[in-house]
Amino acid sequence: MEHATQEQIVEALKKVQDPELHRDIVSLGMVKNLAVNNGKVTFTVELTTPACPLRESIDADCKKTLAGIPGVSSVEINFGAQVRGSKSGAGQTDLLPTVKNVVLVAAGKGGVGKSTVAANLAVALKMHGAATGLLDADIYGPSVPMMMGVKGEANKIEVNGAYKIAPPLAHGLPVMSIGFFLDPDQAVIWRGPMLGKALHQLMADVHWGELDYLVVDMPPGTGDVQITFSQQLKVSGALLVATPQDVALADVIRAKSMFDKVMIPIVGIIENMSYFICDGCGKNHEIFSRGGAQRAAERFNIPYLGEIPITAALREGGDKGIPILIQEPKSEVSKRFLEIAARLAGQLSIASERARKNGPTIITTS
Repeated sequence: MEHATQEQIVEALKKVQDPELHRDIVSLGMVKNLAVNNGKVTFTVELTTPACPLRESIDADCKKTLAGIPGVSSVEINFGAQVRGSKSGAGQTDLLPTVKNVVLVAAGKGGVGKSTVAANLAVALKMHGAATGLLDADIYGPSVPMMMGVKGEANKIEVNGAYKIAPPLAHGLPVMSIGFFLDPDQAVIWRGPMLGKALHQLMADVHWGELDYLVVDMPPGTGDVQITFSQQLKVSGALLVATPQDVALADVIRAKSMFDKVMIPIVGIIENMSYFICDGCGKNHEIFSRGGAQRAAERFNIPYLGEIPITAALREGGDKGIPILIQEPKSEVSKRFLEIAARLAGQLSIASERARKNGPTIITTS
C-alpha cells in the first residue's frame, strides 16, 4: 500500500478552518513541523493564543480530515501557541515594542467595577498561559495596587544602556501604577500636560519585558487620559465594561463615540454585576435587571464577551489584594473570567489577522 505524501496532507489540511478566523489553518501559517513517515503523520498546530477555546475542535477536524486519506496509518498532533500582535495607530511611535497586544479596559462612567475586571482578566490571561502585564492608568484613583496586593518600589535596571523602572510582580504579573509613586492620602491635582507626561513615563520608562498582553485599567469617562493613549500609544483595542440596566446604553454610547473619534477599535463588551447568586436559596437575582450590555453590543455590532455576577468573594478579594481567580479558582466567577479572557484573546487574534499582510509558511522537517 502506498503511503500518503506530504503534499496530500497539506492539501487535506487546507480544508480545516480556524473557527474564529474563518480561514484554513494552512493559509494562516498555523501548521508547523509537518512530517510524514511510512504513513505516520506528525505536525504541530500553532494556535494564535494559548487561551484559545477551540483547540479540541481544531484537533477533531484535523484528525477527521486526515483519516479519509489512503495511506495514513496514524496522526499525532501537538499544540503550541504564538500570540500575534494586533496593535495599530498610523504615524505613532510604538512606546511598547516588546508588548504584542495592548488592551484598554474602559467604561463610560465610574462605579461599574472596571478595575476589578481589569485585574482579574489580567490574571485569567496569565492562567491561560499568556505572558501578561497590568498597567493602572487611572491617575486620579489608582486602585490596582490594593486589588493586586502589591506595593511598588522604584527599582531601576539597565536595559540596552538606559535605566528603566522594573515593575514589581503581583501573583506572577508585572504591575505598574502611578499609585506606587504618590502619597495615598493626597489628591492628584494635575492638568492635561502633567497627565500626559506621567502616562508617557509609565509606558516608555518601564521595562515590561516580552508580553503577549498588557491590560490597561483606564480611568472612567472620556477625557485627557483616553486622548493621550490614542496619541502616544499603539493599542489593540478597548474592552468596555457596563452594568445591566438599560441606562448603561447611554454610557456605552459615550464611550464608543470617544473611541471611534480617536480610532481605537472596540474588541468587546462585558456585563458586570449581572446577577446575584443567593447563598440561601441558590437562585439568581437580577438586582440591576439584566442584559443591558448585551443589547448595547447587539445594537452597535460589538462582540459580547460575557457577564460577571455579583459576589461578596469578588469584593473581598479586591480588598485583600487577592483576585478571586487566585483565592477561589474553581468558583463560578473565576470560570466566567477565564471564559471571557479566552473570548477576548480570540477577538485580538481576529484583529491581528485583519492586519496581517505577509503570506503563510509551513515549516517542514526532513
